Amino acid sequence: MHLRVLGCSGAEFPGHHPSSFLLDGLLLLDAGTIGAVLTEEEQLGIRDILITHPHLDHIRGIPLLADNIILKGSRNSVNLASTGEILAAVRTHLLNGVIWPDFTRIPSPEQPVLRCSEIFPEREFSLSGFSVTAFRVNHSVPAVGYRVTKDGRSLLYTGDTGPTERIWELAGDLAALLVEVSFPNDMEQMALLTCHLTPRLLERELAKMASLPPQILITHLKPQYYDRIRGELAGIPGVKIMQDGDVYEL
Repeated sequence: MHLRVLGCSGAEFPGHHPSSFLLDGLLLLDAGTIGAVLTEEEQLGIRDILITHPHLDHIRGIPLLADNIILKGSRNSVNLASTGEILAAVRTHLLNGVIWPDFTRIPSPEQPVLRCSEIFPEREFSLSGFSVTAFRVNHSVPAVGYRVTKDGRSLLYTGDTGPTERIWELAGDLAALLVEVSFPNDMEQMALLTCHLTPRLLERELAKMASLPPQILITHLKPQYYDRIRGELAGIPGVKIMQDGDVYEL
């Protein structure tokens, strides 16, 4: 798998884009950043978007992607995949004809720019040549993480989560783990209140895994606390902080 980091920050500042990870040019893990990074041709190559939860920094690229597709005159259709409650939140609060046109019905209900596919946690399904399984995680809104497998190699993306259980129990053998750390250790109460992780909380989560993957890639740092979090993560063996623009071959 070819993994390209379009954005991996927990807030937006110059040089820090919200969460979005592109696999093999076809499949997006979250969509906080699309058009600010990808060319028109690259945007038209996207076939599926796996949404972990409906917070704006993980879905905000979707409306503008749809707009770019229809303005190009392309007949591309992009599939939005997530649980029913997450898709309902996206349609009700974002693609609602007020905040943005409902591209699940444009240019026609029969051939829309955006299609929605409901998935179910812990049931494997296929997208763009990948095998995918969703697992519920602990966040302030309904949220899932995803295990994505191709050619016998798997990555696990937690999305946003606080301390959780099931995703670690069923993680399996992984080539890489993409896991969030949003706050420094002295903000643990804020992290727990908002269902995020600190470096210390991350260590406790990693201890729940049967075995650690060779690559533990950290995402969603709040740029305001970047240096503090980086210093605290330095004490955890095997972790690496991702940067916007990074590319990994898994």
